[in-house]
Amino acid sequence: MNIISKLKKMNIFEVKRFCSKTRKEIIAACKKNGGHLAPNLGTVELTAALYRVFDFPKDKLVWDVGHQSYAAKIITGEGLVNLRCEDGVSGFCRPDRSEFNPVITGHSSNSVSAALGLAEAMSIRNDNHAAVAVVGDGAFTGGLCFEGLNNAGKSGMNMIVILNQNDMSIGKNVGAVAKYLSTIRISDNYLRLKQRVKQKLATLPVIGAPLAAAMLKTKDVLKNALYYSSTMFEQLGFAYIGPIDGHNIRALEEALTAAKSIAGGEVVTPRRPVLVHINTIKGKGYKPAEKNPGAYHSIPVSYSKNSPPEVSADCFSSVIGSELAALAKKDKKIVAITAAMKYAVGLAQFSDRFPKRFFDVGIAEGHAVTFSGGLASGGLTPVFCVYSSFLQRAYDQIIHDLAIANLHAVICVDRAGFVGEDGETHQGLFDIPFLTSIPNVTVLAPSSFAEARGMLEAAVKAEGIVAIRYPKGNSSAEFEYTGESYTLTKTADKNKYLAVGYGRQFCEMADADEFDLLKLNQIFPLVLPDDITKYQAIEVFEESMKSGGIGEHIAAELLARGYSGKFGITAVEGFVPQASAESQLARYSLDSDGVKKVMEKYYKKPPRVVEINLNPVHVNNKPKHKKKR
Repeated sequence: MNIISKLKKMNIFEVKRFCSKTRKEIIAACKKNGGHLAPNLGTVELTAALYRVFDFPKDKLVWDVGHQSYAAKIITGEGLVNLRCEDGVSGFCRPDRSEFNPVITGHSSNSVSAALGLAEAMSIRNDNHAAVAVVGDGAFTGGLCFEGLNNAGKSGMNMIVILNQNDMSIGKNVGAVAKYLSTIRISDNYLRLKQRVKQKLATLPVIGAPLAAAMLKTKDVLKNALYYSSTMFEQLGFAYIGPIDGHNIRALEEALTAAKSIAGGEVVTPRRPVLVHINTIKGKGYKPAEKNPGAYHSIPVSYSKNSPPEVSADCFSSVIGSELAALAKKDKKIVAITAAMKYAVGLAQFSDRFPKRFFDVGIAEGHAVTFSGGLASGGLTPVFCVYSSFLQRAYDQIIHDLAIANLHAVICVDRAGFVGEDGETHQGLFDIPFLTSIPNVTVLAPSSFAEARGMLEAAVKAEGIVAIRYPKGNSSAEFEYTGESYTLTKTADKNKYLAVGYGRQFCEMADADEFDLLKLNQIFPLVLPDDITKYQAIEVFEESMKSGGIGEHIAAELLARGYSGKFGITAVEGFVPQASAESQLARYSLDSDGVKKVMEKYYKKPPRVVEINLNPVHVNNKPKHKKKR
């Protein structure tokens, strides 16, 4: 018997014990391999209730972001063995890993739209199973979530949205939506109605009191949905149930059962989608995470609960944040923007020192860029700090609301390049291809902390859009900021071979002495040495997608200059699965060993090969006939 079948047969006390055991398993897996600890601890009871009430995978369950699905992995048999390790279990939801994952997840606010699509597809196939989306109140700050709600509310589909309110995303939730959700309570009218019904039933002889207790206990949730005074969600077309204690198994199951009935058309005609509002504690069951859920949102492989995993002071994120605060002290026009990532991108110091010039817009990257455009139009210097993979969501706004008007804004592109264990959805490999396709954009790539500081100072004084891309983690490089577009290092007189790189990846090349090195500091617009065409062979190494990358820009420039030597690009092709960043660099020949091996094809002569024919030789022993004269 599988875990789901066992779970459905458990009594309420057995379910509670199962949840406690599941929490311990999640904590152990995160301590061993790192991972999203606090979000997963907060959804254990919800996950158990979902799998007891619904029939997954026939019903469809979509976890928004997916960083709260560890309990589901345990229940469905996917498990947490080698969580986030190379070739191990993904930290998010992957359809190719489990039939219980109908869609891939990793980014925020898309679950409602995806679930609506699944519901519509089942409806067209005359399949009346439900589509369920679990979305946190942090994701509710993203505009895509409301686009989904707007369309789902009028759809009449067999669909349930579970709003998990814990007042946190990665940091504390902000904005009007968060404030609205925190004020929703069971209406006074319904509570008065409930009391009147209870009093009336209690007057009936013999069966009155038991009937009142049973009726009110089992039907509370359904009545709440039908009698609740109007909420924003009801105005959008949803039946509303809640708020429910998200750690009370019995209450959760009653709410989900009622929602299943309403959305399936069993008690309300015409049927309509349902929104179930639950309250949970992020980090539930692990005191350090409950006390500081932001710090324990995601933990590294090794950490001490006595020393919370805050952003390291020795990383590009904190260096950029510290330098920005120092610059803002001198320049009152500088303002900082984050999309719900204040701590992760290193802006905690800025927000403390300059609260009126700091803006956390929630999970809304597109809004952040357009908002930056408004700030720039108003004479300020906006600096938007954002992960590379999340900046993808703001491509249109960069073009429309910044570039066309040639407004000045700085975009600090954090987590550029390989990010390691978070896998395909989080790799920062697409920012160069899309940023370099936009006019009025300059892209800088520091290889050291000193360069990061110098480039940020130059960027806030520049014109147009200036993007500074830097990797996750730290750097041991000691390159000083020169302000030059590139640095050419000649390892020997009249060297015939050149390797080109930038950013973190260039540090893997820096100790080479068999070929010359070109370090690009400003990677776009492209500036190359005048005599670059003298080299017999040039190879570009970049921690970015090959298609649309800097290598292709260099190839076009060399072609325009009439270059006739050999040319190659070593970069990334395809989506990059989870593994350590070191392993990913090695896989794509971007580490020091890989660079040397790639360059050997130009300067190292292959050994002479003597071919030996091992096929038997047939000799004709017959005497030859001499020709007569």
